[in-house]
Amino acid sequence: MSRFIQIVEVGPRDGLQNEKLSLTVAEKLDMIRRLEAAGARRIETVSFVNPNRVPQMAGAEEIQAALTPDLDHSRIGLVLNMRGWERCVSAGCDEANVVVCATDGFGLANQGATARQQLDALGAICERRALEGGPPITATISVAFGCPFDGEVSEDQVVTIARAAALFGVAEIAIADTIGVADPWTVRRRVEAVREAAPDTRLRLHFHDTRNTGLANAYAGVEAGIDVLDASVGGLGGCPFAPNATGNIGTEDLVYMLERGGYETGYDLDALIQIGRDVSERLGKAPASSLGKAGKFPA
Repeated sequence: MSRFIQIVEVGPRDGLQNEKLSLTVAEKLDMIRRLEAAGARRIETVSFVNPNRVPQMAGAEEIQAALTPDLDHSRIGLVLNMRGWERCVSAGCDEANVVVCATDGFGLANQGATARQQLDALGAICERRALEGGPPITATISVAFGCPFDGEVSEDQVVTIARAAALFGVAEIAIADTIGVADPWTVRRRVEAVREAAPDTRLRLHFHDTRNTGLANAYAGVEAGIDVLDASVGGLGGCPFAPNATGNIGTEDLVYMLERGGYETGYDLDALIQIGRDVSERLGKAPASSLGKAGKFPA
């Protein structure tokens, strides 16, 4: 039996949040439904942020309300604070992904809070869930390999957050290369360090391809034993609060690489390529993913 690698599709959230054009609620729903039909079982559908700051993410509650509950699919809402958690719970999301920045510089620019304040917020959200219930909580450590404002990020900075998140009882910790500065060797070392700090917590990796190392970093993660990776159809993505940020690794590119290597992903590659092309066209741009340009092999 080949090893199964779970790919969490983040295109409807991370993929769209930095685009100049905004998709309508109907267009976002079409994208989500097509991605689920193509094999996405976990998908970051919405972001509970202030739409005045990130207008591309408007309509979160409307989108979630239109998605029929389905035991085969987990719809994830991005959460930055307690208000976001409350909205996520009310909307009925299947998971809440709480972001904690590894640096103060990025935290203040992105969330208006220091790394310590964000970690405290994560703890408060986990405590609230323990008392009142709610969806499972995952924690993403953003700028875990480098920050556009504070520069290099140390292993200790990441490990401190991971250890605390594990103590809070989160279901999963994602280590995110938000601005695409990681290299495969650092990825392996960081995975090993976080695994030691949070040995009983599932780990996930999130890579951007800003400097053309995204797939190499994903490979390093898989070789280090990681079996959950984020990706965005069409290679869409970027952060509005990170200068020169570009897209995530393309879901179709990641699926192609893994399946050529004998891994299973559960995705329909032809459908992914077409979705990436169609969404990119709606956004007025060419696909950033390699397969969106070249197609698969054999054709």
